[in-house]
Amino acid sequence: MNQLDHIVIAADSLQQGVDYLRATLGVDVPKGGFHQTMGTHNHLMQLANDAYLEVIAIDPEARAPRHPRWFGLDNALLRAALKQQPRLITWVMNTPDIRHLVASTGFDIGTPTALSRDNLKWEIALPDDGRLLAGGMLPYCIQWHSSPHPSRAMADLDCILHALTIYHNRPHWVAERLDAMDASHLVQVEALADDQAPYLSAMIETPKGLLYLT
Repeated sequence: MNQLDHIVIAADSLQQGVDYLRATLGVDVPKGGFHQTMGTHNHLMQLANDAYLEVIAIDPEARAPRHPRWFGLDNALLRAALKQQPRLITWVMNTPDIRHLVASTGFDIGTPTALSRDNLKWEIALPDDGRLLAGGMLPYCIQWHSSPHPSRAMADLDCILHALTIYHNRPHWVAERLDAMDASHLVQVEALADDQAPYLSAMIETPKGLLYLT
């Protein structure tokens, strides 16, 4: 059974991202680690149920990779937007057989790529151009080769993800692709008018009450 693995908050810098979540959720998300292959680094906290929140930014001290960074972080428009404010840009789905999923989905969700950090090992399907899938509405897909799930070692700041909702002006198109990825049970899909830009919304129980990241 595929599961929601984590939600991704992108920021212009990690400090900006941590400050944003302190102001929004009332928590201080602790340091995670570095991704040398991608030239990024992160902060992490668990969201219960083997799910977690990742704050990610380009690492200014790292050498720029020869290939595009993941999560669209090399996109000029996204980088300009992140200078204004961090934002929820996409989500990641945990699958027990990533190679089967990639082969059976029927459209390009990326190439399974083996990565590791410290004692963690995983494969993640990465688009060749580093793009977000459907602008971030469809998930990146990951298969962990480490046990237990890494979220169990992350800080528990009394935050629980209750729902993730995709707002889109082509909801049936999104739903069809979620079905093809066996991901439709993980999110809700709501319709938007044609003149509205699609976005994600995460409903999170926090020490400050029920709050939303978008």
